[in-house]
Amino acid sequence: MAKVLMIDYEKCTGCMTCEMACSIKHEGVINPFQSRIKVVKGEIEGEGIPMACAHCEVAPCQTICPVKAISRDEELGRVMINYDICIGCRMCVAVCPFGAMSFDDIGKRVISCDLCDGDPLCVKFCGYEALQYIDVSEQSIRKQRAAAEKLSGIMSKIATAMTTA
Repeated sequence: MAKVLMIDYEKCTGCMTCEMACSIKHEGVINPFQSRIKVVKGEIEGEGIPMACAHCEVAPCQTICPVKAISRDEELGRVMINYDICIGCRMCVAVCPFGAMSFDDIGKRVISCDLCDGDPLCVKFCGYEALQYIDVSEQSIRKQRAAAEKLSGIMSKIATAMTTA
């Protein structure tokens, strides 16, 4: 069964350890600019929001690539870049709705999460369990539970407010 990188934004502290692990794995250096996962930080709030490729079923980056350098690996459910074909036009970067494709100025190529061939290092190094690599079906179940818990909390607050009014 296909797996996905699930991000729990409420658990992320913005420590950027995932970026460091990613850049070391892929480039051999600690450089957040060469990481395939990006932690977007709110300057005022201070929290971090990890952003990574969603590996879209119908990926805009794959659709727009003029040389067909981007393909889908059905076995791992991921979008892959063939660097032997890629011409570096960056159209994929421009069209990604999540900003997950980026251009590595040092390596002079586009980069995107490749799920570390099915064993994402960012997940292993996330000490807060904000990143998890789980089955697609489990992701839906977890989101449903979280929504139900949130709704339950809202409903109990409304009931309490109505009884005290």
